[in-house]
Amino acid sequence: MKSIMVVGTTSHAGKSLLTTAICRILSRRGWRVAPFKGQNMALNAYVTASGGEIGYAQAVQAWAAGVVPWVEMNPILLKPQGDMTSQVIIKGRSVGKVSASDYYEQYFELGWRTIEESLQHLGTEFDLLVCEGAGSPAEINLKHRDLTNMRVAKYLNAPTMLVVDIDRGGAFAHVVGTLELLEPDERALIKGVVINKFRGQRSLLDPGIKWLEERTGIPVIGVIPYLQDVFSTEDSLDLLERQSSSSKAQTDLNIAVIRLPRIANFTDFDPLESESTVSVKYLSPKQDLGHPDAVIIPGTKTTIADLLLLQKSGMAEAIQHYAASGGTVLGICGGYQMLGQIIADPEGIEGQAGRFQGLNLLPIRTVITGQKIARQRQVSSNYPQQGLPVNGFEIHQGRSRIEQQGIDPQSYHALFDDINLGLVDSCQSVWGSYLHGLFDNGPWRRAWLNRLRQQRGLKSLPTGVANYREQREQILDSLATEVESHLDLTPFLS
Repeated sequence: MKSIMVVGTTSHAGKSLLTTAICRILSRRGWRVAPFKGQNMALNAYVTASGGEIGYAQAVQAWAAGVVPWVEMNPILLKPQGDMTSQVIIKGRSVGKVSASDYYEQYFELGWRTIEESLQHLGTEFDLLVCEGAGSPAEINLKHRDLTNMRVAKYLNAPTMLVVDIDRGGAFAHVVGTLELLEPDERALIKGVVINKFRGQRSLLDPGIKWLEERTGIPVIGVIPYLQDVFSTEDSLDLLERQSSSSKAQTDLNIAVIRLPRIANFTDFDPLESESTVSVKYLSPKQDLGHPDAVIIPGTKTTIADLLLLQKSGMAEAIQHYAASGGTVLGICGGYQMLGQIIADPEGIEGQAGRFQGLNLLPIRTVITGQKIARQRQVSSNYPQQGLPVNGFEIHQGRSRIEQQGIDPQSYHALFDDINLGLVDSCQSVWGSYLHGLFDNGPWRRAWLNRLRQQRGLKSLPTGVANYREQREQILDSLATEVESHLDLTPFLS
């Protein structure tokens, strides 16, 4: 099957971004193309139409290719949950959790069979696969069990591009060192080097490029400028590097997102950051909460551990005081569970067995169970505006029930036409939902933001706006156009 492999000299070299751009470039040229990443370690996940989990970056790459995300595009997903363990997702389904030391002994053979099956299936449906590696292909202590990099490239006999991040320094050493550590048959597959995140005058770089090409015999096929804040990738490094606070000069609303240690699906907030009138600031639990217009507690892979950290750091108490003074608090998925009265994990599925007090801002009790819910949803909103269509997806292991005893039924209301997806209090100050992708829904997002604007005495924004996917399409087109002008794919398509 025809394929292109993208590997990097280091983690965060720009493999995901480049793979995404190539998918859109080739799709625009008429290829039926699909992304592929054999094994991904990420807490940003997406649920496919079949109810399977894949890395969110692979979903973005599929959208860039103009196709629907499939589990075969990321057949193995590892979701770290602390204490050196990860939840293992095989073809979209959780098969358990395992320690780092035991993973390859237990899952290597199954993992490679799964990768082979997925590649064979994709090869029958698409003209070309754009395959992304992970980390570096030259980790000599890990190469014998590397499922993601040159093993895939050799299996496909894929021409491979090596991406290096020049912004961090040492780019030439990274390229030469990586090539030196590859086996001869692996090195033979490297057909081009891409220098990524370049800032400065190109003429000053040219002598280095000439030296590198003469030294390695491999052409530099692209010098990609530094493209900041294009889209969120699978990795929390992206969150830490792209911002601790919004770079917008002046905005009407300030929203604080608590940066939990095991924050998951922070891609939920990309649509908020796309709003020109909104500033999004990610706060460590140790930082001062201040007085934002809203506080969001995001999803997390380890709800109880992160809840305990919020309590220990004082952030939990600060959020409770903020809510008591009339502030707006929104919890999504694990953040929704934290807003409740009790979270119980009787079997220690998340790592810590027991029963724990929540923030007591919503009348729900949650039990962590072994069976995960992962599915796409289409619902209708009750708040902040009746009848708005809302699309999103669930990924959670907790089951939450509404506590009826001693609770005024008029104090809390179903957020959607399915009461199991979330609650809001009668003041519309405390919100909680299991739905990821909530802010992708443009009219709902604007209606929610208008509640905050009214509290500030600001004029409401129009709610008749497109969903974020249309804006994402524009971003992907701009990304592809920019990258295409700096990248020569000819050696990979001949």
